[in-house]
Amino acid sequence: MSPTATLRTRIVGHDRLVPLLDGTEAPYLNLDNAASTPALRDVMDAVERFLPWYSSVHRGTGFKSRLSTEAYDRAHRVVGGFVGADPDRHAVVFGKNTTEAVNKLSYRLGLDPEQVVISTQLEHHSNDLPWRRCARVVHVRALPDGRLDEADFDRQLARHGAQVALVAVAGASNVSGFVQPIHRLARKAHAAGARILVDAAQLAPHRRVDMLADDHPEHLDFVVLSAHKMYAPFGTGALIGPKALFLETPPEYRGGGTVDAVTLDDVIWAGMPDREEAGSPNVIGAVAMAAAAHALMEIGMDAVAEHENELVVHGLERLARVPGLTVYGETDPARARDKVGVIPFNVGQVPHALVGAILGYEGGIGVRHGCFCAHPYVVHLLRLSEADAAAWRAQVARGDHSNMPGMVRASFGCYNTIEDVDRLAEMLERVARGEYQGRYHQRTSGEYVPDDADERFDEYFAVPEPSWLRPGPGPRACGG
Repeated sequence: MSPTATLRTRIVGHDRLVPLLDGTEAPYLNLDNAASTPALRDVMDAVERFLPWYSSVHRGTGFKSRLSTEAYDRAHRVVGGFVGADPDRHAVVFGKNTTEAVNKLSYRLGLDPEQVVISTQLEHHSNDLPWRRCARVVHVRALPDGRLDEADFDRQLARHGAQVALVAVAGASNVSGFVQPIHRLARKAHAAGARILVDAAQLAPHRRVDMLADDHPEHLDFVVLSAHKMYAPFGTGALIGPKALFLETPPEYRGGGTVDAVTLDDVIWAGMPDREEAGSPNVIGAVAMAAAAHALMEIGMDAVAEHENELVVHGLERLARVPGLTVYGETDPARARDKVGVIPFNVGQVPHALVGAILGYEGGIGVRHGCFCAHPYVVHLLRLSEADAAAWRAQVARGDHSNMPGMVRASFGCYNTIEDVDRLAEMLERVARGEYQGRYHQRTSGEYVPDDADERFDEYFAVPEPSWLRPGPGPRACGG
């Protein structure tokens, strides 16, 4: 039996029923894994086993503190091993997520405005905006089909030469799923005297990541990734990079846990990774991330990649039969291996936000719609004119998101099945034919909701809310 065959039962909540607009319930189908994955039962079990032993780490003398310290330190080693890091030369720094990890590195590299960071048009905002704060960012173009224009990468690298301090590139696009040639780009970056950062948030759950030895010309200098995208949604991400770099200068966050000694006039900073993990760490999140890394390696990343390739092949073939549906990026099933399990699409003239709403309210299918925190790339894939792009940006600036361009994204996890793909396609055929039940209205947020929607969330789960608490703010849009 394939290692992926029983994964469905290892997913927490895989069998949950959710309410539909017609009053019935259906098993929830999560096709929004690129935003966040559900928890593996392996992870939940590890957390439940650890919680009774949880205590403060590093300086507590009690048994629980000593045990928690060992668990936390071992989590660093496991997560480093998951991406092929050298424990003697590399540090694993835990934080909240990939976004925080990239921002941390943007401060720790000490770049100046005259230096260049080469990024790409395919990037998530989290691997673009932090670099704009501290350096000149040059964006390598995407080809019309959404792939990286590697010839333009070569031109930009040659044009800016010694000014290039860093190449910051996604391992895989969260919009199109295209896998980047990260090791080939690393070789080119190193030949130009630059380092490379790989945003592996979308790559690590789907493909084996190997930083390679530091003396290998294609080694990766820095890797960042998020546990919540690899089946461990407990609030942890990681930055992995050379210890020596972090030891060159004081940390940007300072306080408890970052020092060995303090006087009124001087500070002796701690070694790695302590100096980069200010305050009380998320020990439980680190344990969860390590458990997820162990489970994925046990399943086998090659097996995961093969299974998800089957889903993409079937998805491209099946969605091609939905009337009026347009897939963006790769459309040829024969080239499905060039991408991870992400398929972005639109259905005729039906607004992407409405398609997403119908799938959720009437199909029990969770997808994501919009621009996926990658506005320039989505505008490129949609082939919008500059006039059209300027018009919607002006409208958004006025607080109205109702005409914001975008697409719908179905993204697969290692536990999804061919039947899941068919269920999505059948629902999209109903949308294409106009055979949906609800009458929907659009909010200025851009979201569509049925006129008679009755969200009875408290019947399924509710955070305890005391009577004296004031009503909180409404929902907000987020997620990449």
